Amino acid sequence: MKKIKKIFAFILSVFLVLPVFADCVKGHLSSEKIKIWKNISGIQQGSYSTLSVYRALNTEGSSAENQKRAAVIICPGGSYHHLGLFHEGKDVALWFQSIGVNAFVLKYRTSGKGCHHPAMLQDIQRSIQIVRENADDFGVDVNKVGAIGFSAGGHLVLMAASFYESDDELKKLGIKTDVSIRPDFVIPVYPVVSMQQDIGHEWSRESLLGKDQSQERRDYFSMEKQVKKGMCPVFILTNKDDRTVMYQNSVRLDEALTAAGVPHKFILGEIGDHGFGMGNNKFVHSTNWNDEWLKPWLCQIGALD
Repeated sequence: MKKIKKIFAFILSVFLVLPVFADCVKGHLSSEKIKIWKNISGIQQGSYSTLSVYRALNTEGSSAENQKRAAVIICPGGSYHHLGLFHEGKDVALWFQSIGVNAFVLKYRTSGKGCHHPAMLQDIQRSIQIVRENADDFGVDVNKVGAIGFSAGGHLVLMAASFYESDDELKKLGIKTDVSIRPDFVIPVYPVVSMQQDIGHEWSRESLLGKDQSQERRDYFSMEKQVKKGMCPVFILTNKDDRTVMYQNSVRLDEALTAAGVPHKFILGEIGDHGFGMGNNKFVHSTNWNDEWLKPWLCQIGALD
């Protein structure tokens, strides 16, 4: 019996180590993880929020040195209840890293860990602050710091884009910042946008707002109602056959951005459903959306050379 246990333990250790070894070989390993609330008091589940750092690679595949590159904070989806940290997190980071963008996967607080607003907004604002304040160490251009979010993560990056004028949620924690917390671009993918009863995603709304879902609160957190002039450029991607978040969320966002004169690109597909991220799946393979649609847009807005 002891011999069987030893064999099983060895096999398990091999399976655990192989993915890490593969990442090391490719130069993709995220060896840095930042606890964004370290030494900050008054944070519920404070140690839960982290940034995993994937430094930009140059064309030869090694870490880029002595260059200021764009940065993107990645917010996985999960209805504000949990997080899809692989196909909407790590896979996304590896792609951005490969095209010369510094990537930071944000493991933000969720209702599954007992957290509601303002925890999520605090997490992304704090992350933008950390990236900009440590731009020299990360090799980041402070004028090219954006965010990409999937599903509920899309809603989160839209909050960052809309509520940047106020750092009140950070001040409540005794945090003062001298850098801007406004993202330079945001990329909501199959995003939760509205908190309204007709098209809002109920699980995300409940996870974000908890029991306080008054009409006033639903309006305030409906991001189509918070669009304003001066917002950063926005890239939106969703599909009409989305069975999780109604595509009309993105349509209303597109209409609001157009009315406000905010530069943006809206891609509305027919087939592709929800949750494809940048994982190994049919939609990603058939469209190559990140290379064919997103990368040219990043070049267009000046985030990529």
